[in-house]
Order: sequence, then C-alpha cells, then structure tokens
Amino acid sequence: MSQRKRLSNTQSSSQSKRSSGASVAQEENEDSTFTQPSTSQVQRGMEKLTPAQVDQKTAEVVQYFLVKDQKKIPVRRADLVKHVVKEYRTIYPEIMKRVSRTFDQVFGLKMIEIDAKNHMYILINKLEPGDGASPIKSPTNPKMGLLFVILSVIFMKGGVVRENLIWNTLKKLRVDPGEKHEEFGDVKRVVTDEFVRQRYLEYVRIPHTEPVEHEFRWGQRADVEVSKTKILEFMGQLHEQDPQSWSQQYREAHSVSGSTQPGSSR
Repeated sequence: MSQRKRLSNTQSSSQSKRSSGASVAQEENEDSTFTQPSTSQVQRGMEKLTPAQVDQKTAEVVQYFLVKDQKKIPVRRADLVKHVVKEYRTIYPEIMKRVSRTFDQVFGLKMIEIDAKNHMYILINKLEPGDGASPIKSPTNPKMGLLFVILSVIFMKGGVVRENLIWNTLKKLRVDPGEKHEEFGDVKRVVTDEFVRQRYLEYVRIPHTEPVEHEFRWGQRADVEVSKTKILEFMGQLHEQDPQSWSQQYREAHSVSGSTQPGSSR
C-alpha cells in the first residue's frame, strides 16, 4: 500500500514538473507567436474601434507599466499582449506609440527597450540631468545604496566578479549575506533574486565549478540607468584619489559607449 502511495506521489511530482516546464516553455514561446502588425493592419484595426476604446486601452497599458515600475520589474511584450492588450493586438504599435507619448509628456518618463531579443521595456526619468536617470546615481534609498556598492565593485574589477568577492566586500560593510539584516532582510535574496529580476544585475553560473560558483555582471537596466562617471567620483572620494588614476575605467566612463556593460562583448 505504502509503495503504491510513494509511486503515486512520484508520478504526481514528475507530472507537476513536466506541467511546470511546459508552462515556462509556453511563456517563452508566446512572444514568438506575436507578429508585429503592418501599417495597413493597424489602420484597419483603428477603423473598427472608437477613439474612446483606444484611449481606454492606452490608459490600461500605462497603468500596467506604472505598477511594474514600482518594483522596478521590466515589462515583457509577451505579458503585455497577453494580459493587457489582448484583442487589441492588431493596433499594438499605435497603442505603444500613444503610451510612449503619455509617459513623455505627462510623467516626464522615457520608455525604452533594454532587451531587443525578448522585447523587455523599462521606464527611466528623462528629466534627470546627466548620464544617469536612476536614484542610484546619488543613492538615498538604503537598498539602492547597497546596489550602488555592488555595481561599483563590478565596474572597478573590469565588469565581471565572482560572487565571493561581493559577499566579502559586503561583510566588510557589516552586511553579512548569511544573516538577516535589519534594513535589507535576506541580503542574499535581495542581491541574487530581486536585483536580478529588476535587471540591475546578472547572476551567472560559472561552468565546470564544483561546488557550484556564480559571477556577477551589470544587468541591462544598470547599463541604461547608472552613471559610471558617478561611480568613479564615489571611488575617488572613498580612496582620496583622482578618478583619472583608474585610467581604464576613466576612459570607459567618459567614452561615447560609456553606457555599455563593462567587460561585455554584447
């Protein structure tokens, strides 16, 4: 009897995993099934709708973006089409044009695509002067301050660092990833999960390591939002050195491509 139960539980578990895997695969394929409508298709779609209907759907998309932006979660086109745009997909380009204009003119925000392959979008503050548009440019939020430190270490070390270096750096700042922090809670979860989902960091497994090791890189949002010049100024103040003394980083921070990921070949 107990063997039958165990067998039943095992089968149920494997079916659940297969179902979960299929669900993930379906989500990943959803965007590939969406074809960007042509200009003529958009025109025909617009003729079937009233201006009020288009305005209402535009407002729904704007609201969806704003909710996601509160947690700094990028918006996937596949999710947007599936959950919000729905039957209005034939006029998707027109809706996105109006959404972009609304953010620009009403909110002072700029909608940009940070991942052309997976079609992921974020909002940045276009009213912010300089080459960064995020509060982590001059962090006042403690969590953003933590992120600023991590991004600084990665940038100064050439763009890629093993996770042990990050954990040791944080320990020196009395932020132990192995202990619950009064400000950040589970530090390791914040760094490897929250910051990664927000696309501030990439947390990548290093092949052929036993026990398993990971490395950190700048994420796509950090590439867009974070000022490398600001990081150099911060490091200069911290070490009482002229930022130009880090010649490689200085060149990268002040080059035309200074907003690209350090050490990245993408």
